[in-house]
Amino acid sequence: MSTTDHDGTPTNPILVVLAWLVVGVPLAYGLWQTLVKASALFTG
Repeated sequence: MSTTDHDGTPTNPILVVLAWLVVGVPLAYGLWQTLVKASALFTG
Protein backbone atom coordinates (compact mmCIF):
# COMPACT_ATOMS: atom_id res chain seq x y z
CA MET A 1 0.00 0.00 0.00
CA SER A 2 1.49 3.34 -0.99
CA THR A 3 0.31 6.80 -0.08
CA THR A 4 0.15 9.24 -2.97
CA ASP A 5 -0.41 12.98 -3.34
CA HIS A 6 -3.17 14.44 -5.52
CA ASP A 7 -0.84 14.49 -8.51
CA GLY A 8 0.01 10.80 -8.11
CA THR A 9 3.51 11.20 -6.68
CA PRO A 10 4.29 9.00 -3.67
CA THR A 11 4.33 10.56 -0.23
CA ASN A 12 7.37 9.90 1.93
CA PRO A 13 6.21 7.60 4.78
CA ILE A 14 8.65 9.29 7.16
CA LEU A 15 6.84 12.59 6.61
CA VAL A 16 3.52 10.89 7.32
CA VAL A 17 4.85 9.47 10.59
CA LEU A 18 6.33 12.83 11.59
CA ALA A 19 3.05 14.60 10.86
CA TRP A 20 1.15 12.11 13.03
CA LEU A 21 3.70 12.56 15.82
CA VAL A 22 3.38 16.35 15.66
CA VAL A 23 -0.36 15.97 16.23
CA GLY A 24 -0.41 12.85 18.39
CA VAL A 25 2.17 13.70 21.05
CA PRO A 26 0.55 16.96 22.22
CA LEU A 27 -2.87 15.32 22.01
CA ALA A 28 -1.75 12.40 24.17
CA TYR A 29 -0.12 14.78 26.67
CA GLY A 30 -3.29 16.87 26.89
CA LEU A 31 -5.45 13.80 27.43
CA TRP A 32 -3.08 12.55 30.12
CA GLN A 33 -3.15 15.89 31.93
CA THR A 34 -6.95 15.94 31.72
CA LEU A 35 -7.16 12.48 33.28
CA VAL A 36 -4.72 13.42 36.05
CA LYS A 37 -6.61 16.59 36.94
CA ALA A 38 -10.02 14.90 36.69
CA SER A 39 -8.88 12.10 39.01
CA ALA A 40 -7.81 14.72 41.54
CA LEU A 41 -11.37 16.05 41.58
CA PHE A 42 -12.78 12.65 42.51
CA THR A 43 -10.08 11.44 44.88
CA GLY A 44 -9.66 14.65 46.84
